[in-house]
Amino acid sequence: MLLFARSRAIYDLARGSEKVSDVATLIERSVRLFGFVAVLLTLTTYSVHAAPYAAMVMDARSGEVLHSRNADTRLHPASLTKMMTLYVAFEAVENGEITLDTMVRVSKKAAAEPPSKLGLKAGSRIKLRYLLRAAAVKSGNDAATAIAEAISGSEAAFTRRMNRTAKSMGMTKTTFKNAHGLTQEGHLSTARDMTILGRHVFYDYPEYYNLFSRRSTHAGIKTVNNTNRRLLNAYRGADGIKTGYTRAAGYNLVASAERGQERIIATVFGGKSGATRNARVAELLDMGFSRAPSRVAVRKPARPAYQPNGGGSITKTVRVVRAVAVSPRPMARPAIPLPTDVLVAMAEEIEETLAEVAAEPVEVAAVQDTPDALEIRAQPIATVRVAAAPRPRPNKVILASAPTDTRADGPEIVTRMSTSGGRHWSINVGSYGSRYQAERILLQTALVELATLDEALRKVVPRNGSFDANFVGFSEEEAALACRRLAARNVSCQPVGPG
Repeated sequence: MLLFARSRAIYDLARGSEKVSDVATLIERSVRLFGFVAVLLTLTTYSVHAAPYAAMVMDARSGEVLHSRNADTRLHPASLTKMMTLYVAFEAVENGEITLDTMVRVSKKAAAEPPSKLGLKAGSRIKLRYLLRAAAVKSGNDAATAIAEAISGSEAAFTRRMNRTAKSMGMTKTTFKNAHGLTQEGHLSTARDMTILGRHVFYDYPEYYNLFSRRSTHAGIKTVNNTNRRLLNAYRGADGIKTGYTRAAGYNLVASAERGQERIIATVFGGKSGATRNARVAELLDMGFSRAPSRVAVRKPARPAYQPNGGGSITKTVRVVRAVAVSPRPMARPAIPLPTDVLVAMAEEIEETLAEVAAEPVEVAAVQDTPDALEIRAQPIATVRVAAAPRPRPNKVILASAPTDTRADGPEIVTRMSTSGGRHWSINVGSYGSRYQAERILLQTALVELATLDEALRKVVPRNGSFDANFVGFSEEEAALACRRLAARNVSCQPVGPG
């Protein structure tokens, strides 16, 4: 105990004192009392330093930097890496490379990844949607590797795609070496680059962003808890994004929060513990809200070029609509001359057809009495053009969507038929005094009834000074079923029809 106390005293003095003589004096006394071994252990402890600290605060709406410290220092990102893994996965789903219900086979490499992990078994199969949940909520390293292999065939190929996407985003000082973020030589990023990535995740894929705010979720083989749930529960308006920890990186976090019309993103690298990291992030978010203007134009970041597994950039055609002074007449399609043998064959077919018509007395008279028909026969075959006459419109058209009791003298009302599958219904779970209260109720309700509301979109609708909390995207039957299930849990619910 005495050895520990003296060693601790040396360590505390070394950390807090700027006088080398004080440290030297204490070490000299310790050598006399406990010998060289004790001092060696003390110096070993003293040589261990916390990971370097870096931070950035950004107004998500405009991209304006509100605070930065060591923001361009290349450090270990740890599991913040999975934000890019998930971003590329969202991109692959959007472009049809893979679906959320694709069954992914788990490789030995993925199953052998160290914790944190979901616990996947080599050779097993699991839907991609569960891997996304595990990577976003649990920060599962095995899930991240399985995602990479499912999309690009190997983690190495997927990592190259991650780096192409990062470069296209403007993450100029980031180099990824794996899909999970475990410490690897050269696997580095910065607080600025990770803040940029967090902003892209929020604006480019808002339909998936809710993954990061789930306190817990079912990941196919078990329910997993969010590694960021303490900040989500403690800080008002927090709704994501991603934590990270390794011994080399320290405790990292990219967090986003919304209050009113303001949204702030704060990033911290090198926290000494989860608690101190969360406390520092809360301070940075408060700083951001105090410095950000209440009203500012939202300037969403430009999406990176879509660069699939081959590496070639696939650009999307953007139609630019502008007024024109003159509308030019479209040019006629050029006539394509037919080969001679084709013309001869056509002539023989026409002659045979006319001969067959002539064999019938009634039609013979019609042909002989029609000057146009005789004129056509007299013309060269190459100039004959046969065009099918359009079918006449019926005198009375019955429209499937027209009302059956319309009056003859009244206007006929026609509506467009729906092609969206009839998923225009929503359900209302209450009206609240603030947007934050409505969003919180929506999130709590979604977690209570995951089976019914997992795929629904949450929407807050301002109405006469209050805020309606709605889930949207149901058919009429689905809305009724959802309300019945919520009513069984003593949750008020009201189906709302289209319009």
